[in-house]
Amino acid sequence: MSANRLELRHLRKRFGDLDVLADISLTVKPGEFVSILGPSGAGKSTIFKLLTGGVEPDGGEVLFDGTPLMKDRRPFAFMPQRDALMPWRRIIDNATLGLEVRGMARSRARAQVAPLFAEFGLDGFERHYPAQLSGGMRQRAALLRTVVQHRDMLLLDEPFGALDALTRAGMQQWLQTMWNHHRWTALLITHDVREAVFLSDRIYVLTARPARVMTEIAVPLRRPRIDLATPEASAIEAQLLQTLLNPDKRT
Repeated sequence: MSANRLELRHLRKRFGDLDVLADISLTVKPGEFVSILGPSGAGKSTIFKLLTGGVEPDGGEVLFDGTPLMKDRRPFAFMPQRDALMPWRRIIDNATLGLEVRGMARSRARAQVAPLFAEFGLDGFERHYPAQLSGGMRQRAALLRTVVQHRDMLLLDEPFGALDALTRAGMQQWLQTMWNHHRWTALLITHDVREAVFLSDRIYVLTARPARVMTEIAVPLRRPRIDLATPEASAIEAQLLQTLLNPDKRT
């Protein structure tokens, strides 16, 4: 088996006259948490569309476990920017939606999901509707719906971007705890430098559109990460900010 779970090789994508991705190469190893940072409009979400089959690349290739990713094989569980919970379905039925779409009977899907509610901090809220939950609880429900599909890899597209700062910080801590326990293979898109440092093993920084990988930065901080006010964490944040704000002066 390949040492990399996911490998992107020189991906390119253009929409009409708009050149979005010029040259994207990156890797994610099994059990690794990798983030993608870049300016708004750089094409970060386009990368996820290429992985989930929403669009096709104009060049390059995607390998999963060392073999080309085929149209009929989509090993990713995708969590979008907003929770996308269906307001007319109770939380337990939102959590089972992905399983039901794949053909599992609702009763069996509920039985599979129910034991996870306590772990996700949702015990006692199975019969509630999304409007009855806080923003953080809705995001936990959305992540539960994502991971219960038991796909090989998680794609997280700014999952906490719509939350207030305090709730977002709490969710980042919660996700770190969950990742430390489950060791999901995950690729995160974020605009939040501190979030990337807090959660990631490695971070890829993209240029402005048409996007290329500007640099790759390792985050060798011990886990669990509780305090990012350390000199080591601050240095990584400063390096990322310097790279994003002054891309022509990077070393």
